[in-house]
Amino acid sequence: PCARLQCSHGAEPVDRGYSPAQRASCRPPLHVANAGGRDERIMTSSDAHLPEGAPRHLSFPVLVADIGGTNARFAMVRDAHGPAEAITRVATDAHPGFAEAAQNGLLDHSALLPRTAVIAAAGPVTGERIPLTNANWVIEPLKLIEQLDLEQVIVLNDFEAQALALPGLEGDALEQIGPGTAQPHGAKVVLGPGTGLGVAAMVYAHGTWVPVPGEGGHVELGPVSETDYRVWPHIERLEGRITAERILSGAGLLRLSRAVASEAGLERRFATPADVTAAADSGDEIGLRTMEVFVRALGRVAGDFALTFLARGGVFLGGGIPGRISRYLAHPAFRDAFEAKAPHGALVRSIPTYLIRHEMPALEGLAAFARTPTLFAVET
Repeated sequence: PCARLQCSHGAEPVDRGYSPAQRASCRPPLHVANAGGRDERIMTSSDAHLPEGAPRHLSFPVLVADIGGTNARFAMVRDAHGPAEAITRVATDAHPGFAEAAQNGLLDHSALLPRTAVIAAAGPVTGERIPLTNANWVIEPLKLIEQLDLEQVIVLNDFEAQALALPGLEGDALEQIGPGTAQPHGAKVVLGPGTGLGVAAMVYAHGTWVPVPGEGGHVELGPVSETDYRVWPHIERLEGRITAERILSGAGLLRLSRAVASEAGLERRFATPADVTAAADSGDEIGLRTMEVFVRALGRVAGDFALTFLARGGVFLGGGIPGRISRYLAHPAFRDAFEAKAPHGALVRSIPTYLIRHEMPALEGLAAFARTPTLFAVET
């Protein structure tokens, strides 16, 4: 059967044979339906309104996957009471697409045959073709149903998956940075510099947690301090813009190091983000100045989102970079920048910040959703 699009104005579904103009006012419906004789429909995280059509249960086993620009992580959830198991990680660029990576990374080594896939993709999740922002993959749920013999595919934003993990993170999975006390049902924000800069929130309403995905990593980030005003003119722009991700990411750390070196009139050509942090660790002037600007910028952006969502439940740092620069995040510069939010400095000082120490929080969030989807008001 044809994939179908449900018109937002309430008209009957139309198939893919209609013209672009006829389809322009329509949106994908709720589910990727069971393969076979029933409609194949895509469930994405930005296409519907709850509670109508929200998933009540999933068919097990469930393949959960966190697909980033650098790594693809996979695990299997056996049943509604089981943990994520058989966790594997492969390089995204080592495979042409999702199906090949899932097959080579997990399915060829597992006796379990998944009936459902729940996928976190690093990029905007809309429509039947979901391109990753920082990789060459395109997630196509209808093709995955056929390629992997699945009944259902659910696609969420990657940091929406991180947000799903927040209510369950505790103990050694978190390291608090600075003061503040989290309110149990206060809004939570997660942001993480890695290949890109992901941002999402978790809001508690009507007795359930509601993840709020977005593309907050692409907000503008301008200079504030005297150092910023000297460095910012040297930062390479994208179509005239300096976004948070242009600085707060792996490529951004390298970009920032070049700007810092250029402003100082010195030559530094670091090959990888790890080279920048290693230089800072060894006392290199450019490495240290780069980390200082980076940490302050991360504090500023984290504080902005704390205000945006009134995140009394805390702001959480995930992604690939924060865990590797914890010594710099522990420096007062991070919290100073986070709290410098006049006229609401006192309010932001009461909001705690945490470093996520869980190795794979997105998979944990996806597994929690797979086990009990009714605990989360996921827009699907």
